[in-house]
Amino acid sequence: MPKYMVHASYTAEGAKGLLARGGTARREATEAAVASVGGKVEAFYFAFGHTDVVVIVDVPSAAAMSALALTVAATGTIQTQATVLITPEEVDEAAKMRVSFRPPGA
Repeated sequence: MPKYMVHASYTAEGAKGLLARGGTARREATEAAVASVGGKVEAFYFAFGHTDVVVIVDVPSAAAMSALALTVAATGTIQTQATVLITPEEVDEAAKMRVSFRPPGA
């Protein structure tokens, strides 16, 4: 199952909701949303700075991750950025592949 690292930043309205309901409520809401597309939350942490939350999720597909991201973005309370995570074994597999590529200007 594909694994993603999601960085989330709250808008002012989102931060108000976090203050009203607390951190564990946000984790529970995230777990429920991810489960609704057949996925699972592996880790959930709050952070300081531009990123307010870092979440590692396993989801069935890029389409499922897109559905989550679109649904969250549509609320206007959270901005997210998702990065697909690749295992060392997947890098080994990629390193064995031969790619035909011509760089620009060559």
